[in-house]
Amino acid sequence: MLNIEEQIFKQINKAQQILVTAPLDWNGDAIASSLALFLFLKKLNKKVDLVIDKSLSENSEQISAEKLFSFLPGFDKIQDSLDNLRKFIVSLNIKDTKINQIKYTLEKDKLNFIVSPQEGFFTSDDISSGASGFKYDLIITLDAMDLESLGKTYDNHVEFFYKTPVINIDHHASNEEFGQVNLVNLNAVATAELLFSLLKSHSLDLIDEDIATCLLAGIIHKSKSFKTPNLTPKTLLATSQLINLGARREEVINHLYRSRSLQSLKLWGKVLNNLKAEQENQLIHSSLTINDFIDTKSSSKYLLSVIDELISSIPSAKIITIFYPEQDNPEVTNFLLYSIKNINSLEMAKEFKPQGTQKIIKATVSKPLKEASQEVVTKIKNRLAQMSL
Repeated sequence: MLNIEEQIFKQINKAQQILVTAPLDWNGDAIASSLALFLFLKKLNKKVDLVIDKSLSENSEQISAEKLFSFLPGFDKIQDSLDNLRKFIVSLNIKDTKINQIKYTLEKDKLNFIVSPQEGFFTSDDISSGASGFKYDLIITLDAMDLESLGKTYDNHVEFFYKTPVINIDHHASNEEFGQVNLVNLNAVATAELLFSLLKSHSLDLIDEDIATCLLAGIIHKSKSFKTPNLTPKTLLATSQLINLGARREEVINHLYRSRSLQSLKLWGKVLNNLKAEQENQLIHSSLTINDFIDTKSSSKYLLSVIDELISSIPSAKIITIFYPEQDNPEVTNFLLYSIKNINSLEMAKEFKPQGTQKIIKATVSKPLKEASQEVVTKIKNRLAQMSL
């Protein structure tokens, strides 16, 4: 019987075209792991596309996250939608009547095909139409706890995911094991660490400097530069091996931790100044005013990097929330909610119609900043208290 690693590469070897995808929250581990796998599959001479939904970034909060990882090899190959997933085919039976010439014309919203026979004529009985099979015959998801976390990549193509084999690679305890093959290891600090183990078991020689750099970036970002309490000797060994394989550690560190903009640092100061803790530091929250953004010459685009700093600085926190008013309407309040410790952010803010994933959401309250933050914080505190019972 084949083990999971062997099952994965059996599927990869027989696939004609592969889709690699990851959650729409654009977290660093998912991006880096996806790029590493994309580059590895290319070295196996596989036809592969990398698609990650950017709909959350259209709400601005993810733009800084995208820029943060744009230095990684292959980043420009990431697509944000599934194009030409299926083709519509019009067939003409030419068994008895041969073709002399084919033309087409556009008539308002209609495409006309003009087929001239060599002799005789065609009838409507000679015409048939239908959709082709799907473009991809294998899907590989990275760092996705469930299919819904893929955003529009899944939501707009449910039939495709239902009818196509899925390989699910992740390290979260809440993973729903939705794939036909599931490589889920809760002991791995990052999906990048788990992926490295998989790739080197198949062919260590194919892991070049670019692939190693992507994998190292995933581990460093997920471990907050080795500050998280769940580090293991295996993680440190994987890091050492990646550096020996040519991973550009200084490049990763410089881009992730030594390139903070002045606006980001100033906004970080505003967040700290207004920081509050509840439930024995399990809930950390802060509020920003429109003037805070004006004073720091920043915007909500910088908030994810601020949340990253909070995660590193307050390891006891389970939920981090930042409130800020709508730029053009102070009577409306937005908030970001980031959860760790396997808490579902979507559940925590379900009354406010959140957008995002189980880890991070954005939601809106039709109330001024102070009133909205009090309402949301109260609900979160109650839910945390119920969880501890």
